Amino acid sequence: MWDPRTEEMPVEELKRLQYRLLKTLVYRLYSFSDFYHARMREANVHPDDIRTLDDVTRLPFMYKHDLRDNYPDHLFTATQDELVRYHVSSGTTGKPTVVGYTANDLENWTASLARSLTACGLGRGDVMQVSYGYGLFTGGLGMHYGAERIGATVLPSSTGNTERQIELMQDLHVTAIACTPSYLVHIGETAERMGVSIKDDTDLRIGVLGAEPWSEAMRTMLQDSLGIRVYDIYGTSELSGPMFTECTEQNGIHIWGDLAYPEIIDPETGESLPAGEKGELVMTVLKKEALPMIRYRVGDVTVLDDEPCACGRTAPRIMRIQGRVDDMLIVRGINVFPSQVEHTLMEIPEVVGSAFQIVVDRKGALDSMLVRVEMSPEAFSDKITDLMQMKAKVAHTLKSSLNVAAQVELMAPGALPRFEGKAQRVIDRRVY
Repeated sequence: MWDPRTEEMPVEELKRLQYRLLKTLVYRLYSFSDFYHARMREANVHPDDIRTLDDVTRLPFMYKHDLRDNYPDHLFTATQDELVRYHVSSGTTGKPTVVGYTANDLENWTASLARSLTACGLGRGDVMQVSYGYGLFTGGLGMHYGAERIGATVLPSSTGNTERQIELMQDLHVTAIACTPSYLVHIGETAERMGVSIKDDTDLRIGVLGAEPWSEAMRTMLQDSLGIRVYDIYGTSELSGPMFTECTEQNGIHIWGDLAYPEIIDPETGESLPAGEKGELVMTVLKKEALPMIRYRVGDVTVLDDEPCACGRTAPRIMRIQGRVDDMLIVRGINVFPSQVEHTLMEIPEVVGSAFQIVVDRKGALDSMLVRVEMSPEAFSDKITDLMQMKAKVAHTLKSSLNVAAQVELMAPGALPRFEGKAQRVIDRRVY
């Protein structure tokens, strides 16, 4: 274990620690955050009302739209001088989600991943190939600093150039890789075409996979075909980034109790559900300074297991994510909302922004996204050159907004179906 004192803390002691951290957080935000002060007054709750850990349910929820409505930094409780980094992710409309970090936020994020990667069996002497995107996306840098903290050597390969990644995997004796599940499948298929066996011709032994939905069947396939052990990792940009993983038991993702307090609620009523029941994940991040989170409705559907794990760690675990309560898609590790696509298309006068359809598929191991959109009657043309220019314009605008490439199919006015009820914007043909 990376931090045995914390990871094996008796459950009752851990709950007392969580209560102290929660109480401190609530007082701080009631006193210094206009947003949380107003939200608590609306809910008729005062910090003095939080007398036990169970009283967390008296506190109001935080929603993803709160991040949008307070763009870019109106929810921050750190000054500009205290901020050391920004990360930015896709939002539900054209406005992205901006996450700020203090030095302590980065330290807690790194420490969380140090525990998590150690729980996967990694440590000094390992060589980790980080094949998540670097930059505004949190995956690459988060894994990078976590791996360095445990003494592993990091190969910051990012995404793409797969044949070169396989060569480096061999030449630098890579023992672990962090990437999306679909990209690891793609690596395996590319290696096979190159005449390289990941199982026999590399030192790879562990994969840490996340940022998109994947199944237990995919785990079995990857482990059998590549000869490695693969572990699920969880996090969102709002919470900091990737933070929590399974341990070597591969039986749920450990949520470090001194850093976060998870709940499961009924997505329809908002009522808390007991451990073992499926519902929406709600997270309170207990030590976040720049962008605090109290009862943030993540939108992921899972099950909470509060029994100590066979590995000896006492932190509660969440089981594999089973879906979403909203319409968010994850394409190549990037969050994509149909409302975001609509917002972008509405800015292009030559198309009908309200008439579109998203088709997500998996070609080989990688996701693909097609956006069908109707041209406006005024812009409709039968000239090939005009259509090609318009198609390129729409594709470029979508990529700039979504941070993921999309193919575009231009449709004649009125060609897409109309719906009397909820519009069926998405066709997802992927099988997990």
